[in-house]
Amino acid sequence: MRSVTILGATGSVGTSTLDLVEREPDRFRIEALTAYSDVDGLAAAAKRTNAAVAVIGDADRFGALKAALAGSGVEAAAGPDAIVEAARRGADWTMAAIVGLAGLEPVMAALSCGKAVALANKESLVSAGAIMIRAAEDAGARLLPVDSEHNAVFQCYEPAPGRVSRIILTASGGPFRTWTQDAMRGVTPAQAVKHPNWSMGAKISVDSATMMNKGLELIEAHHLFPVGADKLEVIVHPQSVVHSMVEYIDGSVLAQLGDADMRIPIAHALAWPDRMQTPCARLDLARIAKLDFEAPDEERFPALALARAALSTGGARPAILNAANETAVAAFLAGRIGFLDIAAIVAEVLAQYEPDAPQTLAEVVAIDAEARHKAASVVRRIAA
Repeated sequence: MRSVTILGATGSVGTSTLDLVEREPDRFRIEALTAYSDVDGLAAAAKRTNAAVAVIGDADRFGALKAALAGSGVEAAAGPDAIVEAARRGADWTMAAIVGLAGLEPVMAALSCGKAVALANKESLVSAGAIMIRAAEDAGARLLPVDSEHNAVFQCYEPAPGRVSRIILTASGGPFRTWTQDAMRGVTPAQAVKHPNWSMGAKISVDSATMMNKGLELIEAHHLFPVGADKLEVIVHPQSVVHSMVEYIDGSVLAQLGDADMRIPIAHALAWPDRMQTPCARLDLARIAKLDFEAPDEERFPALALARAALSTGGARPAILNAANETAVAAFLAGRIGFLDIAAIVAEVLAQYEPDAPQTLAEVVAIDAEARHKAASVVRRIAA
């Protein structure tokens, strides 16, 4: 029986993971579940699965969690340090699904145990990719990509040197794929979070709408599949049926296809190197009838170009890009700035801040904090 910890158990990825785990109780055992503030969702999941421990990130909610778990036999804990300790419990398999850089320290703690870590937190790898990969190698841990695109590449990738000529990440294009820039000026948060194909959280949905999500995935792919940044490409595929492709030097292109359901890549990572049944819809290509592809428009969606430039320059640029974007997206969701301001804020922060490449986790956190401070200043100016 494989022991499982889910960091971010009440989010969309966390609940999808729980759905799969609960379908095979003889195969998986829950070690720890964490959430930031959803006490009811966390307590219900912990009691259903008989988790060893449940941790709420907001320390002020400890009393509520303890009361909700009374008599269940599930240990309650609270606060950021308790989440890190939950990650260090050494589960055979850990789902890292905490959104944003808040997930970095727990991910690093999980990697230190030398077990399998399924990564759904792209921001950590974007901001501290070299540090994370080195930590995984030093501990003998296995990073399993869960993003549908990187999981697709993982399923098609042959890591022998010199075989791969291109890795092609597909992008849906988001809800505004055909909109003009003028039309996008008036986009509301409610419109931006309505992804045409995927059910995701608010932040990642906005990233998909700006195409920053695909830019962050380029940086992720650079760390996960070390073929060189010049061999990483993006193509827009509105149907989200082909999740990514790997082209080899002989001209062969391997692609992973499937329904737009995150339980498919999660199940692949959860059962790896085996496979497991899922309740997901089976692909009906005759019904779909056609698959469309087009080049991304980096003029209408400048976030993708910003991310590509950050990857090319390297150093601290990806961490700055991520921090500024998180700050700008939060401001947009709060109604303080416009949709097109997101990429403009990121570009402005990148232009004014260029520290040395981080070598430690503390340096990543410091770079992130300063970039957020600068981005917040730009937000205040725009919102005034």
